[in-house]
Amino acid sequence: MSNVYTGPRISRRKASGAFLVPLLVLPLIIYNIVAFIVFGGAGTGWANPVVSIPMVSRAVWGLTAGDLLLLAGLVCLFFEILKSTRTGSASIIEHIFSTAVFVVFLVEFLLVGAAATSTFFILMVMSLIDVVAGFSVSITSAERDVSYN
Repeated sequence: MSNVYTGPRISRRKASGAFLVPLLVLPLIIYNIVAFIVFGGAGTGWANPVVSIPMVSRAVWGLTAGDLLLLAGLVCLFFEILKSTRTGSASIIEHIFSTAVFVVFLVEFLLVGAAATSTFFILMVMSLIDVVAGFSVSITSAERDVSYN
């Protein structure tokens, strides 16, 4: 009998490896270390130029400390989205910790004066994108693992 419904076929992917800490915690830690130790608790130091590069157009392109930290945050966000495609119990725990990192960003942004900067706000939005994209990609990946006849 080939027309008998046997239920959904579940294709299992190879289980993800070991648990990895959410990478966006690195810009959070770096921000706090630099803001409180180097800048003395003031968030205004992120606008200080780190590198000035003269361009062919005779304009000077300035790269600030905040720009460098945002660049590092974007690289971390890229790898976080790649990590979210994995399935398994470790990925669920990673999503929970990514959500916790976003909550820390949000609470610090609202309550700590040194975190009330555009640099910190953009890092917080990156963390929110990580949480939303992580859950969205995981749900989409899980839907593809189940096929109905």
